Amino acid sequence: MDIKNMARPLDGAGVSEFLRSLPAPPLLLGLGEARHFVEELGEVRNEIFRHLVEHEGYRSFAAESDCLMGLVVDEYVTTGAGTLDDVMERGFSHGFGAFPANRELVRWMRAHNEEHDDKIRFFGFDGPLEYWAASPRQALTGLYDLLDGPLLGTVVTAETLDALLGPDERWSDEATAMDPSRSIGRTDEARRLRLIADDLVALLETRTPQLSAEDRERAELYARTATGLLRYHHWMADDSPARWTRLSALRDAMMAANLRAVAEHGPALVFASNLHLQRNRSLMAFGDRTLEWWSAGAIAGAHLGDRYAFLASALGTAGDDVPAPGTVEGILSTLPWDHALVDARRLAGAVAEPAPRVSRDFAYFPLDPDHLHMIDGIVFLKRAVRLGRLG
Repeated sequence: MDIKNMARPLDGAGVSEFLRSLPAPPLLLGLGEARHFVEELGEVRNEIFRHLVEHEGYRSFAAESDCLMGLVVDEYVTTGAGTLDDVMERGFSHGFGAFPANRELVRWMRAHNEEHDDKIRFFGFDGPLEYWAASPRQALTGLYDLLDGPLLGTVVTAETLDALLGPDERWSDEATAMDPSRSIGRTDEARRLRLIADDLVALLETRTPQLSAEDRERAELYARTATGLLRYHHWMADDSPARWTRLSALRDAMMAANLRAVAEHGPALVFASNLHLQRNRSLMAFGDRTLEWWSAGAIAGAHLGDRYAFLASALGTAGDDVPAPGTVEGILSTLPWDHALVDARRLAGAVAEPAPRVSRDFAYFPLDPDHLHMIDGIVFLKRAVRLGRLG
C-alpha cells in the first residue's frame, strides 16, 4: 500500500494546504502530544506556530498549563514585564517551564510583539490542579477585587471571604488525591464559598458594561476558575465509585471552557496531550475499573463544530521503542520524510485492521486505529530521540 498520496512533508506550505482542506477555517487548531516533553515535537510545534502567525493570521497560543499561571507569561509576551527566567519558573505548571521548546516559544513571542502592534497572546487553559487542586483564593479574591461597588458588601466582605478560605494548605493537600476524608470540599465553609462564588458570578453579569475589555476578560477567567475549583474540591471529598470519573470530566470541562474563551480572540493553536484534544470519549484503566469521560477537545468541538480541528501527533521510533510494522505508526514509518502531515481520514479508509501499538514507554500514548476517522490530520515524526523526563 502506497500511503504517500495521503501525506505530505511537514512544512509551512503543507500546513497551509491542510488548513485549506478543512470545511471551515478553525478558530481552535489542536496539536496533540502523543508524549509530553518530546523536544523534536516541541521544535516542530514552534515552527508550525510561527508559520500560522506570519501567514495564516493566528493570534494566540494555548498550552496545557495552569490558566492563572499563564497570566504571567501573557503579560511578559505582550508588555515585556519581568524576565524570561522568572516567567519560565512562575508561568508554567507541571514542569513545562523547564521544557526548552517552551522557553524558545516564549522568547519568540516576545520578540515578535516588540516589532508588531497587533500583539499575539499566550494562554494556559488547564485548571490550577493536578490530581489534587489548588486553593480558590487567587480566583475568588481576584474576582472580588474587580467587582468594586456598593453591592459587593451585601454579597460578602473581604474579611469574611478570607476567613472562609483559611490557610491555603488546607485546600492544596496532595494527600486528598487518594484520601477523600482529607478534603475540605464539603465543609460548611466550602459550601458557603460555592454560594458566594455563584453570587459573585451573577454580580459580574450585572457589572459587565462598566468593565474594560481587559478587566472583563480577567474577571471571567477568575469566575470560571473559582467555580470550577470549588466544584472540583466538592468531588474530591466524595468517596463513591463515581469520584474519579467525575473529577476527570470536571478537569476537561474546565479546559474546554477556557478554550472557548481563547477562541474569542481569533484563531489559536492549542498544544496539549492527544487525550485532552481528541474528539472521542476518553478511556482510562483505574484499578479494576475503566473510567470514561469526554475530553476538552470533544466538548469544545461540540460547541464550535467545524471551527475546531484536531491534529494528533504520533512518533515512529521513540528512544529505543520501535513500532511493529503492522501498527499505524509502523505503516507511517515507511513514509520518505522525517516529518510528515497525514490525512487521517483517508488513512483510516486505506489501512485494513492495523494492529494496536503496545509501547514500552509508559508515557507514550499510541494512535488508536479505531479512532483515526475522528482525527483531521496526523503530525508524524519518524524518529524522536530527545525525550525529556516526566515530572
